[in-house]
Amino acid sequence: MSLQVEKLEKNMAKLTIEVPADDLEKALQSAYMKQRKKINMPGFRKGKVPRQMIEKMYGAEIFYDDAANELIPKAYSDAYEECELNIVSQPDINVVQIEKGKPFVFTAEVATKPEVTLGEYKGLEVDKVSTRVTQKEVDARIQEEAEKNARTVAVEDRPVQNGDEVILDFEGFVDGAAFEGGKGENYPLTIGSNSFIPGFEEQLVGAEAGKEVEVNVTFPEDYHAEELKGKEAVFKCTVHEIKAKELPEIDDEFAAEVSEFDTLEEYKADVKVKIKDEKAAEGKTKKEDQVVEQAVKNAEMEIPKAMIETQVRQMADDFAQRIQSQGISLEQYFQFTGMTAEKMLEEMRPQAIKRIETRLVLEAIAKAENIEISDEKVDEELAKMAESYKMEVDKLKEFMGENEKNQMKEDMAVQEAVTFLVENAVEK
Repeated sequence: MSLQVEKLEKNMAKLTIEVPADDLEKALQSAYMKQRKKINMPGFRKGKVPRQMIEKMYGAEIFYDDAANELIPKAYSDAYEECELNIVSQPDINVVQIEKGKPFVFTAEVATKPEVTLGEYKGLEVDKVSTRVTQKEVDARIQEEAEKNARTVAVEDRPVQNGDEVILDFEGFVDGAAFEGGKGENYPLTIGSNSFIPGFEEQLVGAEAGKEVEVNVTFPEDYHAEELKGKEAVFKCTVHEIKAKELPEIDDEFAAEVSEFDTLEEYKADVKVKIKDEKAAEGKTKKEDQVVEQAVKNAEMEIPKAMIETQVRQMADDFAQRIQSQGISLEQYFQFTGMTAEKMLEEMRPQAIKRIETRLVLEAIAKAENIEISDEKVDEELAKMAESYKMEVDKLKEFMGENEKNQMKEDMAVQEAVTFLVENAVEK
């Protein structure tokens, strides 16, 4: 194999790859061996037609596509290793020459990693973060826990109140006629959950069990059913059951049930520490976001379109895998949401650009500040990973090749660059 590298504008490059004629001949013969069982010709048994006869009848081109598909992956892989370019996109392949007895020639246009010109990245301003915790915040957190541990009890001596859970029948009418999908029986609804049309739940407040009540609403202009958009409707509703939340008493007994502590005071102190830790973590993340955003804004780079397209495709693939793990195919997702593949890719593009810019700038900062990750630091990180995965470190290392280890070092260096930015930032 021979290789020529031509650098193009806007961080693109063209690799011209030439494969010897002997290798092309082997690929053509391989293609013939795979296809001969599918080809029938009078006077020959199936699968026994000589290659020369097939090429004479159909042309030598009959095996070209399969031969090219066999040669290109390995030839491109070899060229990738040899060219010493930092390639950041999938190749755009174009066959230049494929003919029996001659070398096979194709080109691969690729994007290369852009050079980054760093702007100001030290002394960037960040917001001062307070980790002070008020008693009101502690009480609110404990109240949330009480809500989670509330039980529902049947109510018989009063009408519906906000926050109640009711079991009801309903039927909707537009212009006096019932409409499809507007009827429900023994339907559970929490008043105030805003899960029904705006105005519906509020009008059930005050309703008494066993008595019919009329609810008048107007469907929103953006309602999903076209025939109901903006229409006025009347729902005839009958509440069968009213259930109210009964919160536990917030005392030592409650604290013992929901925590590892015996007293309410100990529980409150722990809640205060947890809120403080949360605020510290949120503040750290906020500072990191602020300095990275400013460093990216101050830098200059020219990102090739092919690099963006590759990132978008990768994000789309990751998204498809996530929803498939939840039992939903990408086609079903499109049906449920009205989304299209083209629209999804377009919406992902700004985030893809942001990811690329962020990564490139942080890598450049790591390089400028000589941030390097030692094997010892990698081993420490692997130990943490092994602990979280509940497995032996040596077993985890078995799954990692040299490429994975180098990628891990790069990722850790990028995170160290973020830490460097925060440490060198100025609170305003």
